[in-house]
This record gives sequence, C-alpha cells and structure tokens, in this order.
Amino acid sequence: MLKKIPKWNLMLVFLIVMEIVVFGMLNPRFWNVTILLNSFNDFIPIAIIGFFVTLVIITGGIDISGVSIIGLASVVMGLLSQVVGLNIWISVLCAVLIGGLCGLLNGILIAYGKVQAMVITLGGMLLYSGIAIVLVGMSGVSTYEGISGFPEMFGQLANGQVFGLPNAVVIFIIMFIIAYILLHRTRYGRYIYLTGINQNTAEYAGINTKRMIASTYVLSGMAAGIAGVVLTSYLGSARSDYGAEYLMPILTVVVLGGTLITGGKGGVIGTALASIILGFMQVGLQMAGVSTQYIGLATGVLLIVSVAFLGINPDFRFNIKRITKTKNHTIGG
Repeated sequence: MLKKIPKWNLMLVFLIVMEIVVFGMLNPRFWNVTILLNSFNDFIPIAIIGFFVTLVIITGGIDISGVSIIGLASVVMGLLSQVVGLNIWISVLCAVLIGGLCGLLNGILIAYGKVQAMVITLGGMLLYSGIAIVLVGMSGVSTYEGISGFPEMFGQLANGQVFGLPNAVVIFIIMFIIAYILLHRTRYGRYIYLTGINQNTAEYAGINTKRMIASTYVLSGMAAGIAGVVLTSYLGSARSDYGAEYLMPILTVVVLGGTLITGGKGGVIGTALASIILGFMQVGLQMAGVSTQYIGLATGVLLIVSVAFLGINPDFRFNIKRITKTKNHTIGG
C-alpha cells in the first residue's frame, strides 16, 4: 500500500508529524486539536490558491497575480454588498467571477499572445492591486479601515462550524477535492500533464494546448477570488491589501508539495500537505515565541531547500523521465 504513495508525499507526512512532536514539546498547547484545526483559518487562502496554481505550474507556467486578485475580489464584494446594496451572496458570486475574468485575461495573453507568464502575471499583480485601490478611493471608504458591516451569516462562512469542524477545514477539504478530481481523475487533468511535459507533442495529438493553458489561469483566478471572499469573511472587512504577503507562501506550498517548477510533474495532494506544514510551522513558531520576521525567513528557507532537494534528487529525476516516456507512448497510441 505504501509503495503506491509517492516518496515525497510520505516525506511531507513525516514532516507534519515531526512538527506536531517538536512544537508540542516547545509548547504543549500546540497539541490541542482545537487550536490546530482553528489554525486553518490562517493559511486557508494560501491553500485555496495553491491548489490551482499547481495546475498552472504543471503546464509550464506561473501565476503570481493571485495575491492581488484576493484584494480586488474582496473590495468588489464589499462595494457591491455594502455600497450598492446587492445581496451578499450575489456579491460573493460576482467577486469570484471577477477573479475568473482576471485569470482569463492572464491566460489569453499568455496562451494566445505568447507572452511570458512571469511578465503577464507580474503586470497583472500590479494592475489588479491598482484597480482595487482606485475602487476603494472612489467609494470614499478609508483604505486602512476597509469596508465593513457585513451580515452575521456571511461572517459564519469562515468563522462557523459544521459538525464540530471549523468551516476553514471544510472549505480546505472541498477545494482540495475539486482540484484533485480535476487534475487526477479527468481527461482534462491528463491533458494538463501532457501540455506541461511536451506542448508540441500534445498539439500533434489533437489537444488544444492554448485552451488548456488559458483555462488553468481562469481556475487560478477564481480560486484567488474565493480566497478573497473567505479572508473577508474571516476578518470582517474588505480591504485592497489582502493577500499582499501571500506570494512567497503560495509558491512555497506548491513547490514544497513536489510540483516541478518547469512543468510536467506535480499534484494537489503534495500541495495540501505542504499547506498544512507551512500553516503548522507558522503557528508553532508563534507559540514558541519566535518573532514574525523570522517566520518569513523560515518560509524562504523552506522554499529554497525544497527546490534544491527536488532538483538534485535522482529518484525525482527518474520519475520525470519515466512519466515523460509513458505519456509520449500514450499520445503515440
């Protein structure tokens, strides 16, 4: 049974266990299950976006604009519900759709315009952040205070519970299942892998790789919109600067999860485990009395070490070659 589980995922599970043991020894409160479950609220936006940025990176691209789409979606939802007076749930839907439109713009320019993904998503990050700030300024609301006054039922979206489980955990599970099914249990997911392994070969096999690439950016944008909604519900106000500090953590959970930065290899199970590792590490360091600035340092070290290890690990390189041969054989028929 264990032989079927990728070695890297087993390593991630081992790291989670080690975190629980070590941080629990430093502060026994870390062993409180309630505290661990509630900590999901602190990293749920990172996980939500990370699940679908995984799809983007598997195709050989990258998306760093999600950190700004979070703030834009939050502001749009706040303005529609609190200023315009639209129903809160319709406002939520519009915020998610705005995220999807931002992703669509990224995807079209990257897939059909043949512009480098880093350039487009970096420009998108600045553009969407600027639009969010302008919208807040036009509404006359203080940028620092944000838009508040949301109904209590909306606040329960992130702060409520279902059968004793915090809603953040439930949302984490739901988004993971959606991403897992799309990537690992559908033809769509297989085409994503084929596109990332060899785009030219995939095109010869009749796969519309441009559409596949663009669609992953749409999903990533919608995920960022959902993250913005969840974060707004959790904090009780809509602000344009939400997500500004999430860029490094998002890339960390994707790469630490085993997704190859050059594409063609990865999975959302690893991303989910890496999200938990990162979240527990932040909580554990805080409970151990470590300063916030050093928590950011730990995240950076985690990113560098994971990239280096995956790059030099011969087993990992072997798996890449084996997958490439298998997929090319499948295309050739």
